[in-house]
Amino acid sequence: MAIISELLFSIITLVALFLFSKQLLKIKRNIAIGKNVDLSDQPARRWKNVLLLALGQKKMFRNPLVAILHIIVYVGFIIINIELLEIIVDGITGNHRLFSHYLGSFYAFLINSFEVLAALVLIACIVFFSRRNIIRLKRFISKDLNGWPRSDANYILIAEIVLMSLFLVMNAADTKSSFIISSHIQPLLKGFSESQLSIIENAAWWLHILGIYAFMNYLPYSKHLHIILAFPNAYYATLIPKGQMHNMESIQNEVLYAMQPELTPANAAAPEKFGAKDVMDLSWKNLMDAYSCTECGRCSTACPANSTGKLLSPRKIMMSTRDRLEEVGKNIDKNKSFVEDGKSLLHDFISVEELRACTTCNACVEECPVSISPLDIIIELRRSLIMEESNAPQEWNGVFGNIENNFAPWKFSPDDRDGWTVS
Repeated sequence: MAIISELLFSIITLVALFLFSKQLLKIKRNIAIGKNVDLSDQPARRWKNVLLLALGQKKMFRNPLVAILHIIVYVGFIIINIELLEIIVDGITGNHRLFSHYLGSFYAFLINSFEVLAALVLIACIVFFSRRNIIRLKRFISKDLNGWPRSDANYILIAEIVLMSLFLVMNAADTKSSFIISSHIQPLLKGFSESQLSIIENAAWWLHILGIYAFMNYLPYSKHLHIILAFPNAYYATLIPKGQMHNMESIQNEVLYAMQPELTPANAAAPEKFGAKDVMDLSWKNLMDAYSCTECGRCSTACPANSTGKLLSPRKIMMSTRDRLEEVGKNIDKNKSFVEDGKSLLHDFISVEELRACTTCNACVEECPVSISPLDIIIELRRSLIMEESNAPQEWNGVFGNIENNFAPWKFSPDDRDGWTVS
């Protein structure tokens, strides 16, 4: 019977790891659909971002209480799962708390530390669940979270509560051990016999490890993929000053060649397209941003357009980009390469009204705790709208015409631009 249990556990472990790796490779493939961009400069500053933003969660500390709770959940859950190593070894070899034989008194210290963290994670998750479903903070009840996104957040919190509870019950049912938190649960189990306690411990053990594997394989389909992607996303975050936009070299050259035709290369070719209409026109960093989005809504709360009732929600921009990218990925899975489906990110997933509402103030970029830039995507889509489709409000067209003819947004002759100084 023991051999069957060990074999079954080994098979389940291999299947879980295989499925998880397979989905991560698909996500990596989807991100690689984007245009290449070199973000390998200044490695020292990039590692500093990883330490401060991803690991230290610097931006979260604008609200210290929430930041501390989030760090408890994040760090606590990761550290507690170090015990997974022992569970996996025990499951494969058929042992019970194998590491306790080698670590001595330090083993009890480790498990006690894990239990304290588990209790703190439980409390933090209950608080976060209450903020979403009882207090109902405005950014958590926004219409762009209707449906699956709102359920997704609750599923994760419930899963973490269940997993931490199973960990404590498993330890409490172990009559040969007494740990700092689970020892307070043991009196509730006094009515059970030794054999019944053994069944409870084994059941909690199996449910805990199966829950971890299920959680692991759920991550790639969830907004909580940021648990993994927050680190590379922080490393590859743009280092240019906020507010400085990337000029299109092809446009600059078009203007230069128009003014100085002699500089035009003999083999100069017109750009294939301007801006981005679909996800494959964006950079791979834009696509990584979409997968890294936590859907926390801090960007939308800070957005002045969103605050005044306009349709724009930076969070929704990221969610729509991810939805379209997932759709493109499924298209590739089905057809081996992308087959035109008559859809695009622009118009089908993100509307013109949303894009025009953006003031390019960078508030969304400043607020994002994992270094995401919805603004980059908005700018690229607007470039496509204006330069590919000539789709701009009449007021904008007037400004464009004035800049082209008068070198200023106003309808004054260049010679008269300083007229306002004359009293």
